[in-house]
Amino acid sequence: MPLNPCELEIDLFCRGLRVPDHVSLEGARGIRRTRAGLGSGLELTIPTGSWLKPAIWMNAPVVEPFVQTSPYVLLGHPGAYEVLDQRTACEYVVDIPREPSWYRRLTSYEVPMSQVGVLQGTYLGIYINPVCEFWSTGLNCRFCTTGQNVGGVDAGSKRVEDVLETCWAAKEESNITFVHLNGGFQGGHALEFAAPFVRAIKEEVGLLVGVQLTPERDFTRYDRLIDLGVNHFSFCLELLDPEWFARVCPGKARTLGQELFFEAMEYCASRLPPGAVSGEIIAGIEPLANTIAAIERITSLGAFPTVCIFRPTLLSQMADWPSPSYDDMRRVMAEAYDACRRHRVPIGLAPNIEVSLVVNPDDAAFLAPRTLDFFAYEAWRRMLRLAARPVFLREMGTHVRKAHRHGASESQGTPSSRSGIAPAVPTAVAHMNGDSNARNR
Repeated sequence: MPLNPCELEIDLFCRGLRVPDHVSLEGARGIRRTRAGLGSGLELTIPTGSWLKPAIWMNAPVVEPFVQTSPYVLLGHPGAYEVLDQRTACEYVVDIPREPSWYRRLTSYEVPMSQVGVLQGTYLGIYINPVCEFWSTGLNCRFCTTGQNVGGVDAGSKRVEDVLETCWAAKEESNITFVHLNGGFQGGHALEFAAPFVRAIKEEVGLLVGVQLTPERDFTRYDRLIDLGVNHFSFCLELLDPEWFARVCPGKARTLGQELFFEAMEYCASRLPPGAVSGEIIAGIEPLANTIAAIERITSLGAFPTVCIFRPTLLSQMADWPSPSYDDMRRVMAEAYDACRRHRVPIGLAPNIEVSLVVNPDDAAFLAPRTLDFFAYEAWRRMLRLAARPVFLREMGTHVRKAHRHGASESQGTPSSRSGIAPAVPTAVAHMNGDSNARNR
């Protein structure tokens, strides 16, 4: 029996997608190991044919060792792809979004825009601060590869000007509405580091802005960012069980502690509109009951759960761990949607924000039984989306692009010392972007 769109998404996250050498990925978004490495797969969309949402975005694992035994195989060619499940002979139509031309453009300071930020689904993700300090002490999270990526395929030091130019390119050419600024532990000063970026993006570009940084004990710093216009905060709790938390996230456990994540989450949820705060957890490492308990606690605070299916990313300290089972992950995602429904957490309200790295809570609506409570919740969400539309439009406003001291390169010419004419990033980099473990197709 064919899987529904969300079930297919979950199974692809768990098993991965094999891409034969003869299948062309010409024009596709490159396979990029940036930030923590979670987006190191192939971006694709799964059409749903449903009134719930037209398509599901995901970043399918393609290079990790566990993918070699996947029953899923990509077939077709640009503009006509499908995924074949060799167990059942079921075929699923998918689309592979094209790589935007601005990826190959340089900022006015001659930094490739793809090293400033990347699209992950329909939003722009930017790692804004230096590499997480836990990497310098060996206390980094064991699933993370930030210390290997930031400063390489992901520019380690980002100017506000570079970020603004990249945001404008993504807004004008990729129609983004949301930019997600994240970073690692900076000794309790990461929120201060974020402020100039938030101010500039809100004032000059007019995007919705999310911030994901380790929690800090001085909650007035959250107030300052809210005053600057931050629309969303997310907190990477990762794991609920204290022993698993200490084992997998030693820096967070020793320096911050789990309760600070919940306290900061609760505070920000009290200061922002419903649905503007999320708690991120990883499913597939600790016992399933703990993951479900974390979902319940997050939603009870008025936040929504961002549940990442554990991916044993290449070169991480957990690269040889097994990928989780489909049945367990399906249960977790169904619980995430149900918890949002029971606690009346609004999900999927903001325009054109589809996250490809996780199973979004509104993706999991496809897993829910069609009860009266289901239809009541979906009707409530639809009503809120309609009511929120003019609010978001007013929030984003009408902004005119300012001319900076040096114009970003718009063509592929010879560099002329910030003359505004600079070469594009080599085509070979467009797909693999420095990932020596991925094939250049």
